Amino acid sequence: MMTTTLHPCDVVVIGGGVAGAAIAAFLAPWRRVVVLEREAPAGRHATGRSSGMLLPSYGGEAARPLSRASLRFFAEPPGIFGGDLLTPRPTLHVAGPSQIAALAALAGELPGARLFGPTEAARRAPLLRAGRLAGALLEAEGGDIDVARLHAGFLAACRRSGGQVHVGVGDLTFARRGSVWRVSAGGVTWAAPVIVNAAGAWADEVARAAGAAALGLQPKRRTVLLFPRPPETAGWPTVKDVDERFYFRPCSKALLFTACDETPSPPCDAQPETLDVAHAAALFSRLSRQPEPRPIRAWAGLRTFAPDRAPVIGWSSTPGFFWFAGLGGFGVQTSPAAGSLAASLLLGRRIPGDLLDAGVRPELYAPTRLTSTGAARTA
Repeated sequence: MMTTTLHPCDVVVIGGGVAGAAIAAFLAPWRRVVVLEREAPAGRHATGRSSGMLLPSYGGEAARPLSRASLRFFAEPPGIFGGDLLTPRPTLHVAGPSQIAALAALAGELPGARLFGPTEAARRAPLLRAGRLAGALLEAEGGDIDVARLHAGFLAACRRSGGQVHVGVGDLTFARRGSVWRVSAGGVTWAAPVIVNAAGAWADEVARAAGAAALGLQPKRRTVLLFPRPPETAGWPTVKDVDERFYFRPCSKALLFTACDETPSPPCDAQPETLDVAHAAALFSRLSRQPEPRPIRAWAGLRTFAPDRAPVIGWSSTPGFFWFAGLGGFGVQTSPAAGSLAASLLLGRRIPGDLLDAGVRPELYAPTRLTSTGAARTA
């Protein structure tokens, strides 16, 4: 019979990606926190495959306030993050002749953005075929996020405050005895009154394993290609279709491109599918003035969404079970504010003023909006 070692703590965070790392960093100064990641290294799925783009207008009504509230963190990160996390890069939202109304609508939502006609749009996005450009809008805020240092910094902040991070623990089992959860793997059990479900694409599976109601979260595969980058494009903006049918931006010595595909997928180690790569390459070829562009690399990742595409942050109706999932394609860029919000809700504290000032409304993220079980309960 296997001997089980029991480790008491206050909070067990399931998942070591950017979501789990962020909430752990904000909780660790106040609670004994343990982060459990099934695989090694932490963050090898969605976090490790993120394009690392900060675009404040992306993600809809629920995500935008979290992105705005994260801007200061990216501009002035704590010292443990090792310096700047953001390389400024504006975003040029481009529109074809049939998309002018969508461009005007976006301009109404971004008071500081600059609108351009087709001539100026073509000058600012010279890689695109001119006939496809009827106008553009420049969103000045945002840039390229150093995802690796962001993720490592959150984990380092957790450890510095006494938190523990365990990777490669394998499959977990869950049991609840009285008011205490027991989370076990490989002969070790961690006992805590609270578990945080930050398992990304596997979040619904974790909920079912713990006996909590799944919320209908759907992982969706996205494929990303790298093309050779003309030397003069290093300082270009991110160029994004106003209806999010594609975007591209300089990425080191290459040009990163995606057709913004969202293919439903089970939780898995996502790999680029041949047809998705071919579709994206063909689209880039049709859009681009670059002669016969050929991708030099392709990868895929999963972005997990709730049915209403808003993040899921808050208490479950199952006692002691806290959700921090469904962050879609905006988990990295919202992680500072989302982690702060999640920690405040879990600790029962007031929402920080900078989040409220940015328009963050916790009720938009409550897990119980997706169930019929009524108000959530804490442990």
